[in-house]
Amino acid sequence: MSTTTHDVVDPATEQVLTTVDLAGVDETDAAVARAVDVGPAWRAVSPADRGMLLRRFADVVEDHREELARLEVANAGHTIGNARWEAGNVVDVLRYYAAAPERLFGRQIPVAGGVDITFKEPIGVVGVIVPWNFPMPIMGWGMAPALAAGNTVVLKPAELTPLTAMRIGELALEAGIPEGVLTVLPGAGPVVGERFVTHPDVGKVCFTGSSAVGQGIMRGAAEHLKRVTLELGGKSANIVFADADLDAAAASAPMSFLDNAGQDCCARTRILVERSVHDAFLERFESAVRRVVVGDPGDEATQMGPLVSSRQREVVRGYVDGGDGHDAADVAFRGSAPDGAGWWYPPTVVLPGSTADRIWREEVFGPVVAVLPFEDEAQAVAMANDTAYGLAGSIWTRDVGRALRVARGVQAGNLSVNSHSAVRYATPFGGFKRSGLGRELGPDALDAFTEEKNVFLATED
Repeated sequence: MSTTTHDVVDPATEQVLTTVDLAGVDETDAAVARAVDVGPAWRAVSPADRGMLLRRFADVVEDHREELARLEVANAGHTIGNARWEAGNVVDVLRYYAAAPERLFGRQIPVAGGVDITFKEPIGVVGVIVPWNFPMPIMGWGMAPALAAGNTVVLKPAELTPLTAMRIGELALEAGIPEGVLTVLPGAGPVVGERFVTHPDVGKVCFTGSSAVGQGIMRGAAEHLKRVTLELGGKSANIVFADADLDAAAASAPMSFLDNAGQDCCARTRILVERSVHDAFLERFESAVRRVVVGDPGDEATQMGPLVSSRQREVVRGYVDGGDGHDAADVAFRGSAPDGAGWWYPPTVVLPGSTADRIWREEVFGPVVAVLPFEDEAQAVAMANDTAYGLAGSIWTRDVGRALRVARGVQAGNLSVNSHSAVRYATPFGGFKRSGLGRELGPDALDAFTEEKNVFLATED
């Protein structure tokens, strides 16, 4: 058994919540072996019964929604409002994919000399590697379609935030999901996550995290031609045209980059404003930023909590304050943050000198946004696309034609017009360029967890 442990700490108080045993390679191999063993029985469960079990799983999670939300507040520093939504998202995603087993259709394809039919077969064992920024939703996005398609799942939560995943794993057993079908393995990425990549019996890996780690996973998976879905970094643009409802655009902009204290790959951390309204936007934006309530994540009124760790706060500070050969950023204004214990950082708005500035180009992963003006539609699209990433973005305009032109022109997987919505469980989610590979959620996610089998039946003598 593993003797390695990790202290789980409350980011708002810096107090140790509990100590978790971390799995090693032997425990990981044992979990994969169990998943392989129970795979045929899980695959053989009738579609209706598999759907029923997933609905029961959703019901049990819903019964524990407040418990899970409070656990996430303590473990990840999420605001209670966000945490309730996140637990509810697990419920919604399980219910959505509970309908999938009975609708996992193949096709009959007209051919000469017989009948041709296709089947969607499960891959086998799926390894899901969950990040620390959204532990519950991303757990659901990986496990729900994988289980619905007849796969078994081994899932590694992040070392920093394992508690809700561990609890949901217990709730799966309570709901009647057979033991070994879903196994939650707290452990280090270079140990458990790496073993998912190298283990020959893991047929697919789902990873959400940094682009650099995602590239490493893809390289490792190539050794076994292992399937991967990668949801990686982002540096999303929020484009505000002069004809937009400026009050609405400025009022909504703070939470487009401050949700989860900016620890969100969809965060709109580059704001592009048409030059003629640049100053008017900043004036309204400053008022909106200063109104954001930063504090105790368990308080119903709080809009932004702490960063997840001391290390993450130092990374964010480095981008703003400079050092190691980098200049400090030009801070336009800040919001407020508590003093004392907790890994707090205030909402911060910076004005880069150009699109070449580090803070404009790199993912800060904290409550920091950069603002630059643009001259016209063509420049706005060019600036939005001048990035290695392509995950999300927003377009603010009253001109429907412009909205569609810019949406088609921006190289990103998830765009919103006159809003900052990025994720709906019924629609596909994923990125262009270094933001990832493949799509999660929506009706097509099942394709990523199945292999298509073609069968020809000869009817001629």
